[in-house]
Amino acid sequence: MEWIGAITAGVMAALGIWMMLDRQLMRVVLGIAVLGNAVNLGVLVGGRLGSGQAAFVEAGQSLANPANPLPQALVLTAIVIGFALFVFALAVLKRTHELHGDKDTDKVSEVTEQPAPDSCEDSSPTVAASRREGDA
Repeated sequence: MEWIGAITAGVMAALGIWMMLDRQLMRVVLGIAVLGNAVNLGVLVGGRLGSGQAAFVEAGQSLANPANPLPQALVLTAIVIGFALFVFALAVLKRTHELHGDKDTDKVSEVTEQPAPDSCEDSSPTVAASRREGDA
């Protein structure tokens, strides 16, 4: 059972890294989510999730090989943080698509290297003020 989880975590990690190397920003965001889930699965597999005996027992009882609750608590916290990161990345992706009209990293990079349409070549305040007065 642990081998299946370890192999699955490895395949998911490879898939996440492969998706993060793509030019489409949506695939990069999904790759980050898949890689985070692979790490969570790896921590669970490494923390003896499949032992079958709960870590919590009645008073006076003892278990020979209980499940370790620490990796489960860490993974639960990582899931919440990963979900928040994923939602934030989707919001940034949506705003990038609204501003630039594309989700390809090369096209977004070309647009961001150009100067803003309302920027002045000379950024001194006196020149900018005289231009505004001359326009009025």
